[in-house]
Amino acid sequence: MAGMGPPPAVADVRRAVRLALDGTAPGSLVLVACSGGADSLALAAATGFVAPRAGLRAGLLTVDHDLQPGSDDRARDLVRLAPSLCLDPAEAVRVRVGTEGGPEAAARQARYAALSEAAERLGAAAVLLGHTRDDQAETVLLGLARGSGTRSLAGMPARAGLYLRPLLGLGRRTTAAACAGMGLSPWEDPHNRDPRYTRVRVRTRLLPALEDELGPGVAEALARTADLCRDDADALDGWAGRAYAEAVARGAGDSALSDIADEPGAVVLAVREVVDLPSAVRRRVLRRAAIEAGSPPGTLAAAHVLQVDRLVTAWRGQRRVEVPGGIGVVRRYGTLVFARHPASPIS
Repeated sequence: MAGMGPPPAVADVRRAVRLALDGTAPGSLVLVACSGGADSLALAAATGFVAPRAGLRAGLLTVDHDLQPGSDDRARDLVRLAPSLCLDPAEAVRVRVGTEGGPEAAARQARYAALSEAAERLGAAAVLLGHTRDDQAETVLLGLARGSGTRSLAGMPARAGLYLRPLLGLGRRTTAAACAGMGLSPWEDPHNRDPRYTRVRVRTRLLPALEDELGPGVAEALARTADLCRDDADALDGWAGRAYAEAVARGAGDSALSDIADEPGAVVLAVREVVDLPSAVRRRVLRRAAIEAGSPPGTLAAAHVLQVDRLVTAWRGQRRVEVPGGIGVVRRYGTLVFARHPASPIS
């Protein structure tokens, strides 16, 4: 009938995109990362509708991981579909997936690197990702299973630098219904049903079992947990940032450490500035120091940080602690030295 609005699911997705893009400078280009699945396809169509009405340009990026037969054909199909969704430019970017950290982590690393490069090249103000509330719930459960800290339990932020996740408040049922309401046919990635992947087992076995045993609403509750944990983590990170700056300033002023001043990327912390901090803050300081010295964030685990923490809280003349990235940590002259070739420990 004339005057009828879009189906409720379509309206919900468009509203989420509109809120996410609010405040974006007029005339800016925003890009949707689209795999062809229901979540990202609904997001792409909604962005193509909302962006022009907000005075923005919208385009599409699809990443071909080259992990399945026909992946290049699917990528080309999405590029061809883009103009009908009012998305221009549209590009398919092919990547080579490595092996570091396992197949899921390696594919994610390659994907984000490609998206960031394309966004910079095209001058985009933002890249929109199709993660939903269900993805958030899975992320929280994975963090719980790994014994991760508050930051990991905070899940995925709605905004992180260049990246926006407009759909974190919506479930997969909504995105599937939105695609149906817009006459779109999503592609179902076979990897999303492959039980060899941990996230797939969480999605297809663990979450349904929790819903059966505890009742409906588990995914929503886990997503709320992520929001609460993010507030706490943000506050602790702010405190840790100030403490880190003070510890580095005091550590850098120690003349006894002049022999490592030229070590590329070396970080020196004054132990006296961190020893009395609450453990949640102190370990954040130590983690940041390791990362600043060159340890990859994705492989620097809580167990590594705990080993470094013992150099502060349980000092018994220990030898150097190794963390990922070839970084060694030693305690020397009342400081912690994070470097690739730190000197021998001296108390």
